[in-house]
Amino acid sequence: MAKGILGKKIGMTQVFTETGALIPVTVIEVTPNVVLQKKTVETDGYSAIQLGYADKREKVANKPEIGHAAKANTAPKRFVKEIAGEEMLAFEVGQEVKGNIFTVGELVDVTGTSKGKGFQGVIKRHNFHRGPMAHGSGYHRGIGSMGSIQAARIKPGKKMPGRMGGVTRTVQNLEFVKYDETNNVILVKGNVPGPKNSFVVVTNAVKSHNPALNPESLA
Repeated sequence: MAKGILGKKIGMTQVFTETGALIPVTVIEVTPNVVLQKKTVETDGYSAIQLGYADKREKVANKPEIGHAAKANTAPKRFVKEIAGEEMLAFEVGQEVKGNIFTVGELVDVTGTSKGKGFQGVIKRHNFHRGPMAHGSGYHRGIGSMGSIQAARIKPGKKMPGRMGGVTRTVQNLEFVKYDETNNVILVKGNVPGPKNSFVVVTNAVKSHNPALNPESLA
């Protein structure tokens, strides 16, 4: 990834294009990110910048967090991530990164933590089909066969009931629709992972099918 920004998912709405077409969009708040640290090949072995989003009260921050943020002349941050790539090295420690780093029509990837569903059965978790619903069946939403007789055990990787959601997921190749500088929000076509008010990372698409928008895809 070459460029990116941190934000918070606000929710979904819809907008109309100039031709009158309606498109669903996700609203992501991108209050200016602060560059907390720069990493270079010479000092760290790779190129990246560390961004911080959403101020944290010093009362709930520890001394290392406070000292680290003080070097950038800012408050401790609730959400801190690294964006790897040479393009972001143009920013200096303490500078702000805004949503205007993306252009309208550009493809982006959005990474977030999916909604936690708790402990779920195989029908909801793995889209299994249910069994017969007749009274004599006695088997409606069970797992079904767990393996062959010869193995005499359940092999690793078997799809079974368990904890669902609450994991990192990335939705790729979403169109960047608009940047509203007044309200510090960006609009991205389609849906992104996570519930409302959850933190997300927006980066340029790494698998773009449009070489004009992502020249790196030709490499």
